[in-house]
Amino acid sequence: MAQTGKKVLLVDCDLRNPSVHKAFNLPNGEGLTNVLAESLDYHEASKHLSEPDLEILTSGPKPPDPSELLGSRRMKEFVKKASAECDMLLLDAPPVLPVTDSVVLSQLVDGIVIVLSYGKTTKEMAVQTKESLKKAGANILGAVINNIPENDHSHNGYGYYYGYDEESKSNSRRKPRLLGVREKAGRRDL
Repeated sequence: MAQTGKKVLLVDCDLRNPSVHKAFNLPNGEGLTNVLAESLDYHEASKHLSEPDLEILTSGPKPPDPSELLGSRRMKEFVKKASAECDMLLLDAPPVLPVTDSVVLSQLVDGIVIVLSYGKTTKEMAVQTKESLKKAGANILGAVINNIPENDHSHNGYGYYYGYDEESKSNSRRKPRLLGVREKAGRRDL
């Protein structure tokens, strides 16, 4: 999105097990928790990459009460301010099923993309995630399957989608994650 000239802010809202800073090899000393708990301006805590239109706000230090912080008035104000200042606000959220954080965040975004892990997210987990989000009134835009092995040609890319992946299930299950999307006020670019 940033490569197309849109100003994008990616925020790591997984305050329990953050990963955005690892994916982009960034420090995580300051981030969203500082913005919410200390009223720090998000521009002071965010990082710019070589792509000029991509700004990243890592999670920051782990707080004692992630759900409360994400459901706070300050979080709503942050989302309102950030979405007014950028073209696309992306909230990377924690798994939907074990905690309420993602459901709380779903109320702050225009739409949701559910992220499923190939061979680890079961069909039952995906259905339960969808139902949980629907009950909360979330606008589900679709789903993405990640971690598909490059050398696995046995399913031609469609096996998991159609439920033919029973033989590759492992004991290690990964619950579906959520990616919240918020557009700049008045824009409909999705």
